[in-house]
Amino acid sequence: MSLLEVRDLRVSFDTDDGTVYAVQGMSFSVEAGQTLGIVGESGSGKSVSTQAIMGLTPGATITGEALLDGANLLTMSEGQLQSIRGSKVSLIFQDPLTSLHPLYRVGSQIAEAMLVHGHVAKAEARARAVELLGQVGIPEPAKRVRDYPHQFSGGMRQRVMIAMALALEPKLIIADEPTTALDVTVQAQILELLARMQRDYQTAVILITHDLGVVADVADEVVIMYAGRPMERAGVEAAFVEPHHPYTQGLLQSIPSYSGRTGKLRPIRGYPPSLMHQIDECPFASRCPLVHDECRVAPPPLKPVGTRPGHLSACVLPSDRVGLVAAEASQAAAGAAER
Repeated sequence: MSLLEVRDLRVSFDTDDGTVYAVQGMSFSVEAGQTLGIVGESGSGKSVSTQAIMGLTPGATITGEALLDGANLLTMSEGQLQSIRGSKVSLIFQDPLTSLHPLYRVGSQIAEAMLVHGHVAKAEARARAVELLGQVGIPEPAKRVRDYPHQFSGGMRQRVMIAMALALEPKLIIADEPTTALDVTVQAQILELLARMQRDYQTAVILITHDLGVVADVADEVVIMYAGRPMERAGVEAAFVEPHHPYTQGLLQSIPSYSGRTGKLRPIRGYPPSLMHQIDECPFASRCPLVHDECRVAPPPLKPVGTRPGHLSACVLPSDRVGLVAAEASQAAAGAAER
């Protein structure tokens, strides 16, 4: 059994303007010690999916299953979820400055999780906070434990957040855009830190990001999301070497090259559809260079493609066309530009 198995997750919000169907049919699983990357444009439902699992979407209508060690998180009370947050599942958010309380010392905030869950005495919690700061690379941890969040740089604050996430040695860490606001050097340090912590603690990681380069470096498996739906799910090598869905291809073609190769980027034309109504066709149809009549019938379900186990794509293209979509998409896009 997987550590976490999410089945047909659906999340919607009632607003004054109508219902927003934020997530529609999200499914994935995470094994102990594995890193799952969830990738997609802004508004694709990446963060909402994991926040809904942890009971952090007040007012949302949520259906499906999210089984953590066989127990369904979606049917738990707030009290039950509070006992799981931090102890079994920890979250690292994008902006640590807004996640850390500005009026409390970082050591107190790290120790708080241990004290709330009743694992240690106050003195032991403080000592553990110093130890964790040292483990995540904060210089002079015994001194810095008494500092306030504003006295740390952005990269150091993110390290503090990672220390907080590790305080109770959770089985799963959900990292929501943990490196977006950091420069590339600090970004690499944070990713290496997460990888080292994962190796040391055998913790599973769900990494939410829009950066395919980050996913290529650290993930074992990737889910590509678009308009609240999973478009492709595969091992990271299959997703990058043998992508099937035109949306995945479009994302890959939009990545700048660091090899010195010249040429124009190929951005995905158009805009994502509104989530204020149920989509009754492939949600990518309006932007896809390979769209045809079958795409307009209904949203395609995930189906096995290619030769690698576990490679799934929500596209009506033949399943053996992995790795071939890019050339056709490029030709079609070039033709459309000329016209």
